[in-house]
Amino acid sequence: MRIEESIKLDYKDVLIRPKRSTLASRKDVDITREFTFKWSGRKFGSVPIIAANMDGVGTFAMAKSFINSENGTSVALHKHYPLDELVAFFDDFGGESVWYSIGMTQSDQDKLDEFLKQRPGKIEKLCLDVANGYSEHFVNFVKKIREKAPDITIMAGNVVTGEMVEELILSGVDVVKVGIGPGSVCTTRKMTGVGYPQLSAVIECADAAHGLGGLICADGGCTVPGDIAKALGAGSDFVMLGGMLAGHDQSEQQVVEEGGKKYLQFYGMSSDTAMTKHKGGVAEYRASEGKTVKIPYRGDVQAAMQDILGGLRSACTYVGAKQLKELSKRTTFIRVSQQLNTVFGNE
Repeated sequence: MRIEESIKLDYKDVLIRPKRSTLASRKDVDITREFTFKWSGRKFGSVPIIAANMDGVGTFAMAKSFINSENGTSVALHKHYPLDELVAFFDDFGGESVWYSIGMTQSDQDKLDEFLKQRPGKIEKLCLDVANGYSEHFVNFVKKIREKAPDITIMAGNVVTGEMVEELILSGVDVVKVGIGPGSVCTTRKMTGVGYPQLSAVIECADAAHGLGGLICADGGCTVPGDIAKALGAGSDFVMLGGMLAGHDQSEQQVVEEGGKKYLQFYGMSSDTAMTKHKGGVAEYRASEGKTVKIPYRGDVQAAMQDILGGLRSACTYVGAKQLKELSKRTTFIRVSQQLNTVFGNE
């Protein structure tokens, strides 16, 4: 047993210090990024925000909304769509703005193999999503998928430490997903005691990834547009959003009215709700590590996206970053005291 005594921080523990700027307007800010992925060799040139592969977020409807709006963001489709529906979607809309998601189950692998057989070249981006990215089994799985799909961009995780980021990148991952337990409907930290404050995880993992020519995606913990700016300012290349994009028309879920107000259900993908829906219940060897909540109905997602992208542009103007790639170079974080957090209701 050992204790690390260095301070680790979450998004709520810091603010970004403003700096002098020559920017006259938010509209002068370019919030796209350009990358060449390490292993696939594919190019990326768009807004680096991804809707999470969760029920109610990573949906066909969400992807269609993003594609039609041309706002530059992408969607990681949840892994529970049947093969025929996935094939039809990719035939209609292509794979540029979507990530095809799988876990490590044999059924996921079989579905991917059949998709690649039926539609070779259609999948451009693949999200390998597990709760615990630290197992040797997962690393071997990543290597297997990279060998099978050398020209597909692979995002995989989740992890929170630099050494595991390096391991995954060297095993064939282009983008490592960073975050254990920060999500609003994730209870991993409460159930297991395992986790890492998200801002520090992003800073440390970005440093490890960039040293090897890889990228990271900050996954979880963003509750307001300012958190997205903090994640990107801390060095993350992509940001994945769940709760901030839940509760909209694109959720593909039924709106329920209670007391004259409209609500939608939102739940973690390791919750008993999700496991009952997709696997028939919680297996006897595991416990639920997610919760189910009711959130107010929020209408069309494009209103939320305007706030998100507008907030990000505004953050860039405050530090004089004309392009999003400059944000991390121009970011200085100010630690906010616990007392101040409490006063302003952030705890």
